[in-house]
Amino acid sequence: MSASSDAKRLTVRLSKADNVITARFDLTPGVELSGEGVATKSAIPAGHKIATQPIAAGEPIRKYDQIIGFATEAIEPGAHVHVHNVEMKDFERDYAFGADVKPTAYFNNSEQATFQGFKRDSGRIGTRNYIGVLTSVNCSATAAKYIAEAITPQVLEQYPNVDGVVALTHSTGCGMAGDGEGYANLQRVLWGMARHPNFAGVLMVGLGCEVNQIDFLLEAYGIKRGDGFQTMNIQDAGGLRKTVDWGAGMIKEMLPKANEAGRSTCPASELTLALQCGGSDAYSGMTANPALGEAANLLVRHGGTAVLAETPEIYGAEHLLTRRAVSREVGEKLVERIKWWEDYTARNGGEMNNNPSPGNKRGGLTTILEKSLGAAAKGGTTNLTGVYKYGETIDAKGFVFMDSPGYDPCSITGEVASGSNIVAFTTGRGSVYGCKPAPSLKLATNTPMYTRMSDDMDINCGEVLDEGISIEEMGQRIFDRLLDVASGSPTKSEAQGMGDNEFIPWQIGAVM
Repeated sequence: MSASSDAKRLTVRLSKADNVITARFDLTPGVELSGEGVATKSAIPAGHKIATQPIAAGEPIRKYDQIIGFATEAIEPGAHVHVHNVEMKDFERDYAFGADVKPTAYFNNSEQATFQGFKRDSGRIGTRNYIGVLTSVNCSATAAKYIAEAITPQVLEQYPNVDGVVALTHSTGCGMAGDGEGYANLQRVLWGMARHPNFAGVLMVGLGCEVNQIDFLLEAYGIKRGDGFQTMNIQDAGGLRKTVDWGAGMIKEMLPKANEAGRSTCPASELTLALQCGGSDAYSGMTANPALGEAANLLVRHGGTAVLAETPEIYGAEHLLTRRAVSREVGEKLVERIKWWEDYTARNGGEMNNNPSPGNKRGGLTTILEKSLGAAAKGGTTNLTGVYKYGETIDAKGFVFMDSPGYDPCSITGEVASGSNIVAFTTGRGSVYGCKPAPSLKLATNTPMYTRMSDDMDINCGEVLDEGISIEEMGQRIFDRLLDVASGSPTKSEAQGMGDNEFIPWQIGAVM
């Protein structure tokens, strides 16, 4: 998919087969659209769609040379095409498992990119060097935060190689079933964080009587206590103050060993990149998402892993991924997750088209099909090598998919627990998301938002439309910046100290 535009054009056409184009600026009625042979019938907001030919009621609306919805009434050329005259309906999609699989052109060893990372005893590579305080249950959240706060800046000054102590707290862990999907999600996330390579050490804090017992987690995942992993609970410690004092002492004992870690040259194949989009707009699928997809292609060619998630936000575009699945089994796993989500939303009184959000719609996105086609572009064009449950350890290289909600902090929590050691987050409306322990790089889809929120945006992908920068060149810029960030260069969110409050495991099931 390539956008047909230049810096002076008023609109963007994504495919010759499309019957809509996208306004680049706010347009008044009567504006002649160069190359399209139509004039606007009404005011068209920037990012919104304009019909280029008559579309009868019931006929499909096409963008990206794909169906994004169906006309609810006759639409004239030059008319505004949006939620007032478009609806989503189900239609047949050809999953064609593996039909588009093709060999990946990997870089050879002499060409392989590198970064400066932390080599752990486990053999895994970190991009940051934190100590984490994890909680088994919300009841220990305050204790965990107080423990982290007890390690003051004055204490950390003595350990310059340690990036900090972060408390990852959450709102669940009790009042839930002791088995089933929700319990499994939480345990996978805690296990993934406990062994995450961006942590030099971890302390897990519980209350003592919760459903999510620490000992159950250790037994289920074969976790052993040791110098770099300790546990405690408030009831055994004798209350909050004693827990904080005892816990802070444990962290102080971990600091000298953590400080011994230093960066060394590591191949880019050791990067696992979480791909994410939030606050999307119509430009997301034209600039930042395909550019990030190109960066993902480069990472895969260097032997690394790129992780696409947000299952509700690839809904309607999943057939483009199953066609790239390396086996029918991998493709069927993705389809099974799609069907699970259809059932999940239905039994909770929702529907898949509840997404896009109001902000997405103001930015020009009309249906989940349109949003999904743009969102899927983050995954690039290489083969789909694996499909994983939420928070499940990713053990395949290449481009993979992890099941998650579209809620950004929740989705990224799962990706990081699965092993992602760096995050790339595209946004059109604007986002200030930060993530600890994995650095989060923010990619703006359009120049006005980038300028307005320059303190939070790392790269302006709006230059694809404004300056004629190719998707390939922007993808290379993103990839190079990812290597810098993985080597220790701070992102905009890190520079502002963000990332302590975005840890949100996905809750499923009854709260009892």
